[in-house]
Amino acid sequence: MAVLRRLTQARRSTTERTALAGEAAAEAAEAALRAEPGPDTVAVSTSGSTLASASASAPASVDTDVDTDAAAGAAGTATAAPAAGKPGKAPKAPAGNHTPEPDDPRAAAFFDCDNTILRGAAIFYLGVGLYRRGFLTRRDIARFAWQQAWFRLHGAEDPDHISDAQHTALGLVAGKPTADLEAICEEIFEQVVTDKIWPGTRALVRMHQDAGQRVWLVTAAPLEVARVIARRLGMTGALGTVAEAEDGRYTGRLVGELLHGPAKAAAVSALARRERLDLDRCAAYSDSANDIPMLSLVGHPYVVNPDGALRRHARAQGWRVRDFRTGRKAARVGLPAAAAVGVLAGAAAAGVALHRRRRCS
Repeated sequence: MAVLRRLTQARRSTTERTALAGEAAAEAAEAALRAEPGPDTVAVSTSGSTLASASASAPASVDTDVDTDAAAGAAGTATAAPAAGKPGKAPKAPAGNHTPEPDDPRAAAFFDCDNTILRGAAIFYLGVGLYRRGFLTRRDIARFAWQQAWFRLHGAEDPDHISDAQHTALGLVAGKPTADLEAICEEIFEQVVTDKIWPGTRALVRMHQDAGQRVWLVTAAPLEVARVIARRLGMTGALGTVAEAEDGRYTGRLVGELLHGPAKAAAVSALARRERLDLDRCAAYSDSANDIPMLSLVGHPYVVNPDGALRRHARAQGWRVRDFRTGRKAARVGLPAAAAVGVLAGAAAAGVALHRRRRCS
């Protein structure tokens, strides 16, 4: 059965995997809202098999059937950016921030994490935290730093690197308790969230919170990391990459794929459908051109600390731009399209940490 499930997942098209990742993230986020305060366990089933996204010691799990055909259609349409204004003339960007309607039940805000809310990448802080706690060697950190540097220089993902990192990371966490990773994340990110948040973006989060709107973190980082950051910021919840788990342990597979690029848009679309949100009344914030599909879904897209490609796209579309990097140029700051490998390298680091912790205990 396990072999058949792996073969079935492998045969899914890219669009189907994107849709599945988005549906899994949305189901996990919605189930967390229904659960009692505290750690929770969420299960997502597809094609008759249970794919669990688990956090520490939940009293129960929630199962739901994912219509991958409908979800694939949503993922496909989510990638299309809206047309610009008149040919040859860029629309004018709105002045100031838009004013959220107070207590609007159909409006929400979606925030990317890396370099939008946090200075740098969440997964990098996870790796550093593990190193400082003695779980990683200097060689581990050097390899991780090299991967980040490669992407900063090239500004694009290498499919072979991503595939290699994915298999390595998922192999390392396979069989490990899901509760262990969340406990490590809680310990590490308590200080990170205190010290590494962009004050300007935090003010935007508060703008929506003060209006009584739901505010969601949307990131390619593992769901366990995303939930910790969202809780520390008082957000409604988080959409993150869902790792498959059974009986509280990782199987070594992802549900669909990384929540990256079009998969983020699929997750936001799926959550909006479940929560009856009107995306035209919602806002989204990101620093990366990879998130153009997500930004294009909402009526109020914001570009925060943008990379060069996103800044050009925002200028053409007339989107609001906010840059909180005092004295720095956007083209020289932040991680470009390294989110996918960063997540996988961090997952590998977490796997090493969990393995060493168990050997020492």
